[in-house]
Amino acid sequence: MTDRKTLQLRDPAEAADTAPALKKKGRGWEISEKRLDALHEQAREMRRHSSEAHKALAERFAKADMGRYTFKRHAVVGSAIVDFNCHNLGMAIMIDEEGQDETLAKRRDKSLEAVGIRVMRIAAKDILENMDEVLQRITLGMRSRIADKQAARREHQRSSTPRPRHNRKDNAQD
Repeated sequence: MTDRKTLQLRDPAEAADTAPALKKKGRGWEISEKRLDALHEQAREMRRHSSEAHKALAERFAKADMGRYTFKRHAVVGSAIVDFNCHNLGMAIMIDEEGQDETLAKRRDKSLEAVGIRVMRIAAKDILENMDEVLQRITLGMRSRIADKQAARREHQRSSTPRPRHNRKDNAQD
């Protein structure tokens, strides 16, 4: 007789620590169009009914001149809705409200970081009480991310082999 295969379940603690694998499908993610539309509608509702901390930080971002680095409020990134997202930097800011599910938040952060998006978590209390300190943290995070991107770009340029250039005059004589 042959051995029967049985279903093997992973340990739930192990499953919570691993980020889901991303496959390119449906606007760049493995998410159905229907699910993405629902996420965008949910983000729209979140923008309409934001918390006080979110409104305060959004107001400061609106007044700040950050050049080409802008933060979009309640942005859909993959299957997650982040409080603020800077696409150019690949950076997301999440506001930690009281009573929030930490396990879900950590899993979401891990899946975002798996695709190269750095997540910065800030307590809502800190935003309301120490806005200047929070803005300094965000600025340092942005500078760090810019430096990382520049270093990665230089490394990519060094590692890529230059293609030989062909002179048109040489080709015409052949």
